[in-house]
Amino acid sequence: MTSGNSSENDVPSPRSIDESERETIEIELLLEGIHRLYGYDFRNYALPSLRRRIWHSVHAENVNTISGLLEKVMHDRDCFERLVYNLSIPVTEMFRDPELFRTFRQKVIPILRTYPYIRIWHAGCSTGEEVYSMAIMLHEEGLYEKSRIYATDMNDRSLAQAKEGIFNIQRMQLYTKNYLESGGTRSFSEYYTAKYNSVLFHPFLRKNMIFAEHNLATDRSFNEFNVIFCRNVMIYFNNTLRNRVHELFYESLSCFGVLVLGSKESIQFTAFADSYEPLDTTEKIYRKIK
Repeated sequence: MTSGNSSENDVPSPRSIDESERETIEIELLLEGIHRLYGYDFRNYALPSLRRRIWHSVHAENVNTISGLLEKVMHDRDCFERLVYNLSIPVTEMFRDPELFRTFRQKVIPILRTYPYIRIWHAGCSTGEEVYSMAIMLHEEGLYEKSRIYATDMNDRSLAQAKEGIFNIQRMQLYTKNYLESGGTRSFSEYYTAKYNSVLFHPFLRKNMIFAEHNLATDRSFNEFNVIFCRNVMIYFNNTLRNRVHELFYESLSCFGVLVLGSKESIQFTAFADSYEPLDTTEKIYRKIK
């Protein structure tokens, strides 16, 4: 007669997993912990770029594993803020991809001239280089006085730098080249004052800028815009989050509003592909038509 108690042979042995699967589980737990404790949602970011940045933080925080990073993040807000800063820094520069800005001058500026008031949203503005680029272009086209530029990012450290308008002087040679190739009509040095190793862009460029925290993964629309710039941000998102952001932008654009995406981004294969017409397919400039 057998006993009612289970023998050791009845206990299933743990399933063996490889290191890749273990790493994925650790990343999922880290992102879930961040979301539940701090409200920042990275769960739908593309895994390859997340993995690289998370491991960078593992080494920077002097822990050995992603689980070790999770434990530190759960108990140390400063560690969490360093991690968020690391996870949310895109590459940016002034007048990045000059041909885009040249095309914007040629094809979008004439449309904006017909508006009594212009609202532009730079979503995921990072440290603000493209925001200042837009302000300079609008100033040269005589449109800045009737414009408001809303610059948002989830990273408060990046926003703080953007508000100051202070950038590394070593970048000015590249930025000047970009500016001239984009169709700039003046001497680029007119827009800033150099001091030591930095440059300060003139305050009149910030007069019509509004900086605010906004998380594309969780926050909703906050205004109606004539132009939305979101370049090289959604390449870090998976399809679920990209679709959410496209819905957000569609809701936020006025009728005939203009959406500007990055060179590797597109509205094709989204639910809103038929709601836009291309103003320039090469530079990824689209106009909302319905």
